[in-house]
Amino acid sequence: MRTAVVVGAGIGGLAAAGALARAGWQVTLLERADRVRPGRTALVLWPNGIRALRALGLGDGLDAIGTPLGETGVRRPDGHWLVQPRPMAAHRGPVVVHREDLHDALIAGLGDQVDIRTGIRVDDVRTGGTERPAVTAGRQSFAGDLVVAADGTDSAVRARLAPESAVVSSGCTAWRAVIPWYRAPQDIAGRVGGETLGAGYRFVAASLGERGSSGGSTRGGVYWVATAAGAPRPEPPATQLGLLRRWYAGWPAPIADLLDATEPDDLVQQEVRELRPLPKAYAYASGPGGVVLLGDAAHAMPHHLGQGACLAFEDAATLAGAVRDASTGLPLRRAIEGYDRERRPRAATMVRQTRRMSAVLQTRGRLALRARDAALGQITPRLLGSAASTAAQWRPPA
Repeated sequence: MRTAVVVGAGIGGLAAAGALARAGWQVTLLERADRVRPGRTALVLWPNGIRALRALGLGDGLDAIGTPLGETGVRRPDGHWLVQPRPMAAHRGPVVVHREDLHDALIAGLGDQVDIRTGIRVDDVRTGGTERPAVTAGRQSFAGDLVVAADGTDSAVRARLAPESAVVSSGCTAWRAVIPWYRAPQDIAGRVGGETLGAGYRFVAASLGERGSSGGSTRGGVYWVATAAGAPRPEPPATQLGLLRRWYAGWPAPIADLLDATEPDDLVQQEVRELRPLPKAYAYASGPGGVVLLGDAAHAMPHHLGQGACLAFEDAATLAGAVRDASTGLPLRRAIEGYDRERRPRAATMVRQTRRMSAVLQTRGRLALRARDAALGQITPRLLGSAASTAAQWRPPA
């Protein structure tokens, strides 16, 4: 039986491990934490991410937990619409999912062929020659015909194989929260959706289900993301929440209402980081197979276009399709080379689009801000439209 070692039990690692197991691989899934746990917030899955999950055989679960994004639009802090709000098609538009619900669906898709090992902190990888690729964690070693590095932005595997690719700050910090329905403002229905862009600041909000009924999810509410230029704040969550309320004071409704309904324990702060440059390769042949990079280990980028999770699912679907019928040896090595050829240009294009959006959001200096604000009404719709079109072009491999 073909064997695989998947490093990292985030959403990309879970998706890849489940897909390989369903194709008949014996999979060992390694997680550095003491247990496999989900995030506490939510995420938006765009059409490419949805298609990837369906290609992975997880479409039914997604239908049960996803909430259509609904109406979208882009405003400035003074309330002026840069992109007029418009409804998204419920059957082919983006959906919002709680990370815990998505995690449950991915865990259910693992089946019986995945051996999960927790508390394993991988620190090295072995490739080359005729030996099977392997990763080590202290004195422990885990070898397989295929090693999938899905161990996130700080990937130890990537650090060994692609040392030229460094993790750097994107110059901003994000705060996320899900406000449960019982604390959400009573009149919030119809007022949530779209985003507001300012000088170095951004606020996005979306509904998770409907009040009183969250569909297949037991975790409905309102999900929001606030992004601000600068480093993470060292203060406790209550102080951070006070800063957010001050920074976004005077922004269009319902931003103030959402922040007022948020409690410190809801808040999740995260420094926004990225890889510069991207790795020169996403596949490294070794013995009967090799090592591939997947998700943030391959292409960590700012979250401005909401494509991090979507690209991870694209990676998993592409990898699963490439190796599904590949026997060990030359066929498997050629399969992972095909994965590399497919994924690197795609990731580079999306990263380029994301960095363009970062430049718009992080404009500094009085004169530059005036010029940016004067052109924002034309730049932002064009940029967002181009990025959305690029993301939507992806289709699962035949």
